[in-house]
Amino acid sequence: MKITVLGYYGGYPANGIGTSSYLIESNGFHLLMDCGSGALLSLEKVLDPLQLDAVILSHYHHDHVADVGVLQYYWQLHEERPNLQTLPIYGPTADPLNFGSLTWPHASQGKGYGADDTLHIGPLTVSFLTMKHPVPAFGMRIVENQTGETLVFTADTDYIPELIPFAKNADLLMTDTNFFDDKTGPKWHMTASESGRVAFEATVGQLLLTHLPQTGDLKALKQEAQESAGNIPVALADLRKTFAVKL
Repeated sequence: MKITVLGYYGGYPANGIGTSSYLIESNGFHLLMDCGSGALLSLEKVLDPLQLDAVILSHYHHDHVADVGVLQYYWQLHEERPNLQTLPIYGPTADPLNFGSLTWPHASQGKGYGADDTLHIGPLTVSFLTMKHPVPAFGMRIVENQTGETLVFTADTDYIPELIPFAKNADLLMTDTNFFDDKTGPKWHMTASESGRVAFEATVGQLLLTHLPQTGDLKALKQEAQESAGNIPVALADLRKTFAVKL
């Protein structure tokens, strides 16, 4: 299993880079995880969007779903569908208005999930954890059925202790790391040290920092995470870079 970063900023695109979106590939199966601003253009550079097998959304904030609509238009306006006639888009039903928009004629079909559900999507099994965020948001634990390789994605969240068992022994942990350690006041995202702490206590194989800030020294952000992650390898999300889930 591998994952390609299509966009990694939180909030808004900057510096020619879009917001949260990731392409997961397993045995020829293509799953798009979140679809933020700039995702479709970035995806087109690595894969024909009509070759997607499914999309899954962690929540409906715009920096995670801004390009869902144009992806639906892309499918609607292209008649040749190499794999599917309709693109399944999985999203949380806890926000029924936004969930309803996932179904679009001759393009996509919304498929709902809740915190207690387990989804079987192609060669992958996906389970969920409710995150600490202003809207219903869900972390994902994605297991490749054939190999057992495990990817955990926190989506957007402040630190919660439940992250530790949820991420336990994952091969790759992707964390919302929107803040440097000097962040003060209310927050709905994790700091670098909190991301490193989750990785260390969950004994993951590697840590990938995502949902990054647009300003500041990202090398310093990585160092803050590394100090609390111990010997666990830490990497920064990088545009269209592909990471193997298991080292």
